[in-house]
Amino acid sequence: MKSLYITSVEKYSGKTAVCLALGKLYQKKGLGVGYLKPFSLQPWRFEDKIADEDASFVISTLGLEASPWELAPVVVTPERLRSHLMGKGESDLMGKVKEAAEQAAKGKDLLLLEGGGSLREGYVMDLPTPSVAKELESDILAVVRYHEDVSLLDDVLTAKFRLGEALSGVIINRVPESACGFVNNLVVPYLEKQGVSVLGVLPEERKIAALTVGEIISILDAQILTETVREETLVEALMVGAMTEDAAIRRFRKQHNKAVITGGDRTDIQLAAMETSTSCLILTGNLHPNPLIVKQADHMNVPILLVSKNTMETVESLDRVFGKTRLGQKSKLEAFKKLIVENVDLNLLNQKLGI
Repeated sequence: MKSLYITSVEKYSGKTAVCLALGKLYQKKGLGVGYLKPFSLQPWRFEDKIADEDASFVISTLGLEASPWELAPVVVTPERLRSHLMGKGESDLMGKVKEAAEQAAKGKDLLLLEGGGSLREGYVMDLPTPSVAKELESDILAVVRYHEDVSLLDDVLTAKFRLGEALSGVIINRVPESACGFVNNLVVPYLEKQGVSVLGVLPEERKIAALTVGEIISILDAQILTETVREETLVEALMVGAMTEDAAIRRFRKQHNKAVITGGDRTDIQLAAMETSTSCLILTGNLHPNPLIVKQADHMNVPILLVSKNTMETVESLDRVFGKTRLGQKSKLEAFKKLIVENVDLNLLNQKLGI
């Protein structure tokens, strides 16, 4: 049985997306695919047990016959951490992970292991990625998200330094069109000379990482002020309206399918947003807008969401999840699979895995 440990240097790099896309592609080839997240900092109560928050989605996507709590043997809750620090926790967590991996791999050709939020995670519980991968004799694939040129190189070389020979390769994710030439023509050859196998470079597809209006309503516990709202509408960017009306219009015109966050008393900003491509208006501080604004928004099919948090708190709440590749919609997963097929050397990955 082969196993592939998919990790990243930082959160929201696209690990889950890569995991599920590869899982679906290998299933299409006729392989039996299992899944396990050895270590999780995302507790989710399921019935009377603790599971990883993504477990149910993974089960339904890959068609696994498993209970959610079986996919993440070590989920760290505040209580579990305190017990561990006081020496009262379970003594052999690595053994628990190995047992869960053996169970998840039964009858499978390939076991996909998803790492935690970053390579920093796991040390306090004696379950860092390098150690777990070594115990499970797993190849490691690192997903590195592009931010800017220098940090990309540093992140990839950091992964190489920490993972050593166990690193089978990297996938560079979410590269904007303006940086694709630099990454493909200069970064990839340089990294290959440093002994890093770059399996693929995925261009940025903003619609894949976008939130829906419905997700924003749920995240912010927002009140809907307009009569109609299309919850499936995508929000590809967040913009804060805290400038003059003229400056707002110039900025708003540059960004399509955005959510504009502003105060309920900023009628000028609200009107400026509705004159451009805006998916929704988010009004902060529980300040209700002018009734004429609500009527205009209904006419232009721009939902208005009212939240009690101030602007900074609202932005922080959305920033925690915005940019994370959320694949709740089937179309997003299909789009990401297409990116993988078109931009990742799957034959080389198969060779490294011995498939």
